[in-house]
This record gives sequence, C-alpha cells and structure tokens, in this order.
Amino acid sequence: LSLTSIMSSSGNRKASRAKPKALQALLSKPPDPNDPDRVVEHLVGVFGVIGSPGYPTDRAELKRMLARSVHRSYYPAGTARQLVAIVASGDRRALLKRIAVPTLVIHGAADPLVPVEAGRDTARHIAGAKLLVIEGMGHDLAPGVQPMLVEAIASHCGAAAAVVS
Repeated sequence: LSLTSIMSSSGNRKASRAKPKALQALLSKPPDPNDPDRVVEHLVGVFGVIGSPGYPTDRAELKRMLARSVHRSYYPAGTARQLVAIVASGDRRALLKRIAVPTLVIHGAADPLVPVEAGRDTARHIAGAKLLVIEGMGHDLAPGVQPMLVEAIASHCGAAAAVVS
C-alpha cells in the first residue's frame, strides 16, 4: 500500500493560492454542452493557461485528446461539484500527519492553479514523504511529462511493495 499525491494540496489556503488568470480560466463559463466543438475550443483555452509551459502539447493533439474526453464524458456539473468539494474539504494538514504509508508527492513547478508550494506543504505534513517537483510542469498531464510520471510512480510503488514483502 502506498500513496501518490499529484497536483494537490493540504488544504492550507496560504500555500494554495491560484494565480488569478488560472482561476479565471477554470471558472470561465463553458459554452453550450450541446456544441462539442465549442466546448473543445473552450477547453483548449483553459489548458493553454493551466498547462505545462515546459512540455507544450501540440494544439492539434490537444484538440484530439479533449475531443475524445468531451465525447466520452463531458459533464460540467461534475466539474462544479469537484470544485465545491475542494473548497469545502478545508485544511487537511492534521489528517495528513496520520498517513503511515510510503508517500510520493508530485507537483509541477509551473502549476498556476495549485502552486508548487502546496505540494511542498503536503510533503512536509506526511512523515517520510518524498517530493518530486517537475520543472516546467503545470496543472495537466501533458504527454511530455507522462514518461517521467510513469517512471516515478512505478518506482515508488515497487519500493513500497518491497517494504511490505
């Protein structure tokens, strides 16, 4: 058993202040959900603000990925509910101190939505947590970052499994 936390926070509001432009992009009113092409264009704009500047995704590829996602499961009410849950969850630092499994905290140094300090704060509150800060990574899972994420998470899980064995 292990834990990997990615692009998250402890709920400590002092460490979790989003850049205004990122928050504005995320909270901008989406177009009519019955017009998938406009929804995709809207999301391309959002990811242009919150994405990974050090690992830019080709615009055509981003549009293809977002179109698949919109076609599969576009549900704006779910996004709104997730945002409310994040705000309502409050400060979890005391709870984080109770975590007793190997923990890897991954955070992008260029995340404008959940600043890297939020990841550092999370790692500080979990005994023995390892922190991996990825330069140039924003608040997305850009294709250019994915090999690093897979390697880090697989290594972490393998090390955790070795401890249990």
